[in-house]
Formats: sequence, structure tokens, C-alpha cells
Amino acid sequence: MIPWSVAQISAAINGEPDLVDPASLVSAVVCDSRQVVPGSMFVAIPGDRVDGHSFAAEVIAAGAVVVLAERPVGMPAIIVSNSVAALGELAAAYVRSLPEITVLALTGSSGKTTTKDMLAYILEPIAATVVPQGSYNSEVGLPLTILACNVDTRYLVLEMGMRGLGHIAYLCRIGAPQIGGLINVGSAHLGELGSREAIAEAKGEILAGLPSAADGGIAVVHADNPLVRAQEARTTARIISFGESVDSDVRASRVTIDELARAGFELEFDGDIGSVQLQLAGEHQVANACAAAALALAAGVDFSDVITGLNSAQPRSRWRMEITNRSDGVTVINDAYNANPESMRAALKALVALGQGRRTWAVLGEMGELGADSQDEHDALGRMIVRLDVSQLIAVGSGTRALYLGANLEGSWGDEAAWVEDVDAAIEMLKANLRPGDVVLVKASRSFGLERVAQALLAQELP
Repeated sequence: MIPWSVAQISAAINGEPDLVDPASLVSAVVCDSRQVVPGSMFVAIPGDRVDGHSFAAEVIAAGAVVVLAERPVGMPAIIVSNSVAALGELAAAYVRSLPEITVLALTGSSGKTTTKDMLAYILEPIAATVVPQGSYNSEVGLPLTILACNVDTRYLVLEMGMRGLGHIAYLCRIGAPQIGGLINVGSAHLGELGSREAIAEAKGEILAGLPSAADGGIAVVHADNPLVRAQEARTTARIISFGESVDSDVRASRVTIDELARAGFELEFDGDIGSVQLQLAGEHQVANACAAAALALAAGVDFSDVITGLNSAQPRSRWRMEITNRSDGVTVINDAYNANPESMRAALKALVALGQGRRTWAVLGEMGELGADSQDEHDALGRMIVRLDVSQLIAVGSGTRALYLGANLEGSWGDEAAWVEDVDAAIEMLKANLRPGDVVLVKASRSFGLERVAQALLAQELP
């Protein structure tokens, strides 16, 4: 962060300095007391279980200059009515003070973080680039990403998540992206919004939040997704499409899958053609790569640099198709960060591709936020597992009964499918039954904690 004085910050957010020298300089902003360094401003966020205000003395002792707080804390502070809203206001003022920066934003039902990571591999060798840590895509994470920029930053990549209508519009007002990508619309948040069309409307706010084409706005859209294309009418920005459709501006063709389940393809744009061999598993990564390419090309990156970046991209964010080979030949695919019907299907296809000639295990937990469609979606997934000829299924937790029953009702499955009550039971079943050379996929919505299965398998190899 370029240092700003307490006076500057207070003016930007309409805050009231308390027990603090207005000339004091802030050079970093954090919301986690463990991340405080000298020169920090600590944002005190009240929560259901932990109130950040209780850490005021601790963070000042650790070198923080000031606390952004909703009430006096007996320490140097800037007092505001809502600390999260004030953090957003500060980030909005800060990003608009950086005239040399290009802001790229993206959202979608799945693949956001992987696309963001691929885009980083393209942009970082070209110029100073700031990308979110992990999935910093909320009303807290996005401002913190913005405030990590400095005078040398030329590209800022923002990932935008949402929980309902208006959320992405709010993030766009903070980040002011010139380039925005709607990379897909699927089933995530179906329980909250009720229909895929409503999800598309909420995600499409990223397109509505862009400047016009005359003012440099560029909308990146998935040509193969009708729900995405229906949102194009909401923007006056220039449109660049991507996908495998013949009318895509950025197009993938001649897709192949190697023995490690990694996709190769030809990328085409404006008469240029380049060969891409991804280092990430899963055919679904083709769409993510095309989205990253389209965003970079919209920012004016040379086509050759896009190809180089995609070919060099490695898995960067944890628990997303992390593939680890144990010394006994067991392969563990940890994709336990999140799950929805689309990402589950993609991961299962990757499991089958990677497990050719080997015994494959799908250890699956519940897909959350599906509302009234939850039982049908879990049932359909169970049936798909059988059709894909996955060797063994372990359904974990009460929310996967429909998944387990769907697998049993499809074909003639019996002992191939098992239902267990919790993560510990899944771990014990795997330890008792895994054989050298097996391939294990672990996946569920984040709140169900299935990453513990993968961690246990990697901590104790077979005898």
C-alpha cells in the first residue's frame, strides 16, 4: 500500500480520529490481528463469535498505527458507523488514486479462483500484478486485495463472489473494473436465489458495472453458456467471448486429454493460433484457461505472452484439484475446497481420466446451497458415478443419502457404494481398503471439512 495518513483515510471514509495523530502514516491494512506489522491499520470487525474490537490493545502493541473501529477502544482509532463499509469506501478511494492501473474482475459459479490463478501466470511476468490471496472475493477480501497495490502495480485482478442480488454490484462500485468477466453460470447458490436465471442476474451485475466501450469497458463472456450470453444486454462495454463455439472470439479447438488428465488444445484469437498444454488436471480447465486468456487479451497482452502464461500455469490455490502421488502409488486428488453439480461432474471426469487402468475412489460430501433441488442433484450425481464406471463410492454425511441411493438404483451397484456417517468413518474405510495404485478423489462443499480425508491419507501411507 502507498502510505496514506490517518487524516487522508479519515477524509475518505468520513471517519472521526480518536487518540491518534492525524499525520501518522498507514502502510498496510489488515483484518486479522495475527497479520499486523508495524505501520498497519487494523480493521475491527464485530462478529458472532469474535469481536475485532477486543484485539485493539494487542494490535497497537504489535505495531499497528490505528484501529478502524465502530466505537472508541481506548487506543488510537478512526471511528466509523460500520467498519466493513468503511473498508470498502477506503478501497474505492484508493484504487481511483492509481491512474496507471488496469483493473480486471471476474465472477462465475465455479472456476473463479483457478481462472484468477491462470490469469496471474499470464500477467505477472509482464508487469507488477496484484491478485487475491486464496478466495479473497467478499466485501472484506476484495478491499484488502485493492489495498495491497502500490505505485508499481499495473494489473489488479479482482475475484467477485456473491450471496445474493446486489452483492457484485457493490463490489463493482468499490473496485471500478475496466474489464469484467462472467465466466459461467451454474447451480451454486441455487438454494438462495431459487433459479439459474436468478443466479445469472446476480452474477451479471459484473457486466452492468462496467464502463461503456467508449470509456474503455470490455466485457468477457462465456460463449458456450446461454445464461451468460443472456446477460450481455446489460452492458454497453465491448464484448469479447470465449469458449469452444465456432463463433467465440477466443476459441479452444482440438482438445485432447493426456494420461495425467491434463488438457491440451489449440487457442485461436484474431487470426493467431497457439498450442496450449495445461499442467492442471481436468477437461473443465479448458474453459478456465480460455477465460483467463480472454481477460488478458482484453487488457492488451500479446497473444504469445498469453500462450506462454497458460503453458506455465501450475496449481496455486489449495484444495483445488491438488494431485499428490504417495510413494506406494496411491494418488490423492484433493478438490475439497468447494462443490456444486457442475464442479462435481468435472472432478469425476478428471478422476476417471486420471485413473485409466486403476481402481478409482470417489469420496464425496454434500453439495450445499442447492435448496429444493438438493435431492434431485445428489441423486443425479450418484447415477452419473455409476455411468462413469468409478470403482468405489464413499458418500459422507447425512446430506449424501440421495447420492448413495442414486448410485445403488443405477445399474447393479452393491458393494461398490458405501454411505458413512462422518469424515472419521470415511478415513477408516479408506485405510482399511485402499491398495497401492488406487486413485482417490475427495470433494464436497467447503463447510463439510472433507479436506481432512485427503490430509489423513497423505499423512499415513499404506504399509
